[in-house]
Amino acid sequence: MTDSPEQQRHITVRRLRTALARLPHWWPLPVCVLIGTASGLSYGALAADRYEATSYAMAVAEGETDPSAALGYAQSYGRLTTSDATLSYAQGAAGEPVRELRSHVRSETSPDSPMIAVTGTSEDRRRAADIANAVIEAVIVSSGHVADDTGVKLIKFTHAMTPDRPVSPSVPLGGAVGAATGGLLGGLVLLVRPRRAARPVAAQVPGPTAGGGVAQDDRELVR
Repeated sequence: MTDSPEQQRHITVRRLRTALARLPHWWPLPVCVLIGTASGLSYGALAADRYEATSYAMAVAEGETDPSAALGYAQSYGRLTTSDATLSYAQGAAGEPVRELRSHVRSETSPDSPMIAVTGTSEDRRRAADIANAVIEAVIVSSGHVADDTGVKLIKFTHAMTPDRPVSPSVPLGGAVGAATGGLLGGLVLLVRPRRAARPVAAQVPGPTAGGGVAQDDRELVR
């Protein structure tokens, strides 16, 4: 007589629980490390190469303008780098629409220097440099329109060069990051999972010795 599908499912679940109960309590840790390492190696081997190129511009005070004003305007122009107006002006030279261009550009400024860094990213090394140069040119042109009012203008400091190597994670680095992430997740699993109840151990009480009655008689004679 064959078991019904429901009974077979219960049997399978029971066997799985029994197998898991026999494993040591720390088994999630090596499993998570193994899965994380495999994922990291796969990402490093299969991910497309990504290139980055960076161009720089500097804010310069003109005339009688306080030189410290250049630092504040550098921060402001750095925030405007990814604005719609700047990207709309740069999309022709960059060769990408505004929506895609926004995801391929980032800007950085320093609180101690009136410098703006614009980085372009792309799977094409030449496109990455073109994006960085197009956006920095757009920011410089925009600042030139109001230079007479602000007393500060932007000048190009360095031109973005075509990168030689991708910045995508390598296979060893991807494996290391995956293993570390898996180990962290495995440790969290060990912390939050309920602990197994300790098995009760029957205490063995020794029986009375053969000389117990003699000792009792001796105590009565002493009284």
